[in-house]
Amino acid sequence: MAPAPVRRFLTAEWRFLALLNYAVEPALLAPHAPRGTELDVHAGRVLLSLVGFRFIHTRLLGVAIPRHRHFDEVNLRCYVRRTAGGEVRRGVAFIREIVPRRAIAAVARAVYNEPYLALPMRSSVPADPVTTPAPVRYEWRSASGWHHLALTAAAAAAFPEPGSEAAFLTERSWGYTRQRDGSTIEYRVEHPPWRVRQGADVSVGGAMGALYGGAFGEVLARPPDSAFLADGSAVTVHRPVRI
Repeated sequence: MAPAPVRRFLTAEWRFLALLNYAVEPALLAPHAPRGTELDVHAGRVLLSLVGFRFIHTRLLGVAIPRHRHFDEVNLRCYVRRTAGGEVRRGVAFIREIVPRRAIAAVARAVYNEPYLALPMRSSVPADPVTTPAPVRYEWRSASGWHHLALTAAAAAAFPEPGSEAAFLTERSWGYTRQRDGSTIEYRVEHPPWRVRQGADVSVGGAMGALYGGAFGEVLARPPDSAFLADGSAVTVHRPVRI
């Protein structure tokens, strides 16, 4: 029997994942759960996250593209789940993803129909993802000016306890995206468990309502309900499958 085809689309390292998390009304996020999925819930709450992180050593179909190997991403996401063959697949659906390179955004839109936008970006992260990190800051500029998210790790890194909020947020093996015809694609994201630190000195700034819409802007204008910094790891993103 011939081996199954390799379905890797992208490999990289995701590092310094700053997760700022907000409990919101399900009605805000229900329109963003692709068909065939439902909003996932932790401790009775539906969560919205603003996440910034670094892509490092990125390869597309095994090829390193010059000037597109190391870059930042900031995304606004919600958490969904799907049951397939008796397996509960916990995943993420994106509301907006921001990167600094137009080519990256164009490929993601073409292959996955992900809601990518290319904007000028800058960041400040430590040089070493293993030691206790310095403050982490991600910035991106839209027509309304510069926006940012920032935090400082307030504790030593540890693998999250099963069932904890940190585990709920970071142990996600699937991505789901609504397609132009209303259908949904599913793709697998492989990575080992991440060590996580509590975040402190959290800051979010900029005209978020102008970029994300008024309802999300109102949420992002208040302090997050929790904040974490995940060390990250090597990741593999597989090709999408229509469900």
